[in-house]
Amino acid sequence: MDVRLDHVTVDRILHGVDLHAGAGEVHGIVGPNGSGKSTTLRCVYRALKPSGGVIRLDGTDITTAKIRDTAKDLAALTQDSHVEFDFTVAEVVAMGRLPHRATPRQDEEIQADALSRVDAAHLADRSFLTLSGGERQRVLIARALAQQPKVLVLDEPTNHLDISHQLAVLDVVRGLGVTVLAVLHDLNLAAAYCDRLHVLDHGRVVRSGKPAEVLTPEVLQEVFHVRAHVVRHPTSGVPQLLFEHRETHP
Repeated sequence: MDVRLDHVTVDRILHGVDLHAGAGEVHGIVGPNGSGKSTTLRCVYRALKPSGGVIRLDGTDITTAKIRDTAKDLAALTQDSHVEFDFTVAEVVAMGRLPHRATPRQDEEIQADALSRVDAAHLADRSFLTLSGGERQRVLIARALAQQPKVLVLDEPTNHLDISHQLAVLDVVRGLGVTVLAVLHDLNLAAAYCDRLHVLDHGRVVRSGKPAEVLTPEVLQEVFHVRAHVVRHPTSGVPQLLFEHRETHP
């Protein structure tokens, strides 16, 4: 499913954001803290209504669709996903099936598959409130996968995850074949897993393109205020960043 943002504006935060993700592409949104990354995603999954511009899924303005219909096509992992009641992990993942009409057996199979994909099948009967931060994150990702979306919106999906699970989750996301918009803070992971990157700074897209076109020393210095050397990964060939240490003084 094609996703297009045309001149999306949120007062004092976003200033005419343009972004296009073709069907099945994985797009990363990167930028410093406060640059508008999460606000952009909130507009896409309809938690926030832009003050200007339009967002389209396959050419249709999302504001013209019912929320339930949007939920059939689009799933989101948000930074502020909270479950404060004593649900089991299986019950939390089952919430991803609410927009759909399927048989109980089909729902259970889909939920079990989603948990297995994120290495959390063994947690199914655990209380969600007893899980570690990383375990909770994997369960919430499983809930989004159980929704079987055509568009997957992820706000810091690797948050709380150890390196093994970071790579495993991004492998799963990459292999889904759906359109993905993901905010990622780790620029090396963004380069490795995204088809294209969009750099936000002060609420504006200042650079878009393939990782090698976007992650240049000049952009890193200008936007992130860091110095870095860009090298090629020895096997994949994707750009990887070697950051210079800043001198500290007592």
